[in-house]
Amino acid sequence: MISAPPDRLTLSWLESPIGPLALACDPAGVVRGLSFGDGLIGAMRREYPGAGLSDGVAPSRAARDIAAYFDGDREALTRVTWSLDGAAAGDGFQARVWRALAVVPAGVTLSYGEMAKRAGEPGAAQAAGTALNRNPIPLVLACHRVIGADGSLTGFGGGLERKGWLLRHEGALLI
Repeated sequence: MISAPPDRLTLSWLESPIGPLALACDPAGVVRGLSFGDGLIGAMRREYPGAGLSDGVAPSRAARDIAAYFDGDREALTRVTWSLDGAAAGDGFQARVWRALAVVPAGVTLSYGEMAKRAGEPGAAQAAGTALNRNPIPLVLACHRVIGADGSLTGFGGGLERKGWLLRHEGALLI
């Protein structure tokens, strides 16, 4: 059962080695959005159009888990409490792609074609790329782990430099 969208979201900022992260959390402290700087407000208005947005402080648990990831705990992002319940794109192919990201372990990469297959639509690599581009919780739903079929770093809303940094941080890229 999908729950109703949150009626308000708190926006906050966290420092990281790859630049500031913008975070949107519901009143229970559940992460609903994350951005590498700009774009969070637009994404939250798209996914949760009825939610009021206000500035605040990141929930300590989310901040601690994200910091632990950057400090070298590769499993820390799996402890971040997140939800897509009530999101405008919370069902269908796009949501299946997002949920499939949740089970890709740190240090593992897969192609856009494999991501489409895991989301139940073999042959829809381009559509998987579009879904990944609209991922409202990048880093936590680790779209940086999806690469081109030839192993190239392609398409990442946070920029290819950040994508490479994250993959090196996780041990997926050794260069």
